[in-house]
Amino acid sequence: MFEVGRICMKTAGREAGRFCVIIGKDKEKGFVVVTGPKSVTKVRRRRCNLTHLEPTTFKIDIKENATDEERLEIFEKENIYEKLHIERISEIRKERHEKREEKIEKKEEKVAEIKEEIEEEKERKVKEHKEEKPKKMKKKEEGKTKHTAKKGEKKEKTKEK
Repeated sequence: MFEVGRICMKTAGREAGRFCVIIGKDKEKGFVVVTGPKSVTKVRRRRCNLTHLEPTTFKIDIKENATDEERLEIFEKENIYEKLHIERISEIRKERHEKREEKIEKKEEKVAEIKEEIEEEKERKVKEHKEEKPKKMKKKEEGKTKHTAKKGEKKEKTKEK
């Protein structure tokens, strides 16, 4: 029942509930070597107790200690992803990445809008300030500012004395 190529579900440990493939028998009785492959099911290549595995009805034809690439090709050929309802990790990551990119774009758009509003506000304040500035300049030209008036009074007082 637990021969090379058998697809099993892990029932214990951190990888419980994930599918794996038996790729070899261990030297000790009661243990086998399993792997996901990691890029598909997140089960890394490791030794596993037979009591922690639940065999499925699916078996793939692979040689003992086959590489991840060989197993991935067989998964594709025999349509294992659909049979076991496994989504490829790379596809899930791609979808997550696209969602993150969309969020980032939305945030960048909001930031750009806020920057535009700030610039418009600055321009408005600058225009208001420029409009106020000529009034002050007129007063200075007329010599009616408080400071110049006091100086002028002092000069007149000193001349009178």
